[in-house]
Amino acid sequence: MVTLRDFNTNDIDRLVGILNDDVVTEFLSTKIPSPYTKDDAAWWVKEGSQSNIVKAISYNGALVGCIGVNQGLFEYERSGEIGYWLDKNYWRKGITSKAIQLISDLVFTNTDIVRIFGAVFSGNHASMQLLLKSGFSEEAVLKKAIFKNGRFYDKHVFAKLN
Repeated sequence: MVTLRDFNTNDIDRLVGILNDDVVTEFLSTKIPSPYTKDDAAWWVKEGSQSNIVKAISYNGALVGCIGVNQGLFEYERSGEIGYWLDKNYWRKGITSKAIQLISDLVFTNTDIVRIFGAVFSGNHASMQLLLKSGFSEEAVLKKAIFKNGRFYDKHVFAKLN
């Protein structure tokens, strides 16, 4: 069973294990430190995950990932950017799809956000398909908009409206 919950100190070791896996972090922001330490995880639990709408993804009671929507500022305040990651051992089980449904429902029901969008690296075809399956539409492809680890990626923008 997939549920969303707040992060807690019991998640620290799992966070370190998952976020030190290059396969998991390949298409994630470099805002996530590498290597990922216990201090990083403790900060995330205590402070980082407290801003915006950020939830731990739990599967049958175990922490398996993270999902969140960061609300925009000023004239973008009615829009929110979705982001997520999942332990590779749980890929292709419908977990992230369910988590996207849950967070979308939470955001559209409890905030004034009317547009959720996601930015996906070119090459991350699984995430693109996941967003399409979750009711998002591809709106744009921004050429060479992402530069990570010495390589350019196109940025694919997907959105879902309430």
